[in-house]
Amino acid sequence: MARTTISSLFGSSPVRPLQQHMESVQACIVELVPFFEAALKGDWTEAKKVQNSISKLERDADKLKRNLRLHLPKSLFMPVSRRDLLEVLRMQDNIANKAKDVAGLVTGRKMTFPDKVNGEMLDFVKRCIDASKQAQKAINELDELVETGFGGGEVQLVQDMITHLDEIESDTDRMQIRIRAELFKVEKDLPPVDVMFMYKVLDWIGDLGDLSQRVGSRLELMLAR
Repeated sequence: MARTTISSLFGSSPVRPLQQHMESVQACIVELVPFFEAALKGDWTEAKKVQNSISKLERDADKLKRNLRLHLPKSLFMPVSRRDLLEVLRMQDNIANKAKDVAGLVTGRKMTFPDKVNGEMLDFVKRCIDASKQAQKAINELDELVETGFGGGEVQLVQDMITHLDEIESDTDRMQIRIRAELFKVEKDLPPVDVMFMYKVLDWIGDLGDLSQRVGSRLELMLAR
């Protein structure tokens, strides 16, 4: 018979499933690097292969999300509210969803970007992934925070992580502005519908950094409480 106690579900840490979900999200989002390496070269066979991998990893993350939602008790004897955990879970889920959406749109339209922005596009993607990775680092400290009662040096460590996350997200904003400016210079020479979708992809990639920052912001609210 399956064990259904809180301890059997969460193990030694009641936030471990949340951390496992973020691990799954990160495994999904890092695939955007080989995806864009292929797409920017016009290798659509390889791009489609990586897109399928991203979709599978997003589904894996979804399974973890649903399992956590279904089994999360109404109240936990810990200094983290059920609402906070679910809100962080939702933001993490949105990161994986957005990665899947980006890959799907680029592949579906076989999008090509102007040569002038190709290199910057890949750097932009990598920096947004850096933001997600930094959010994951902060999430991985959550059980330590619980053990210390959200006190002591662990709080400062996580605050420093969140500050660095904010800096990374600011980098992604600046990179996005530069790419949009370069695209604006040549957009009149491109099919208008293609340009519209290029801007959409840029926005969605930027959302990866924004969503990662929101994970950090939610953790900061937990610290404040």
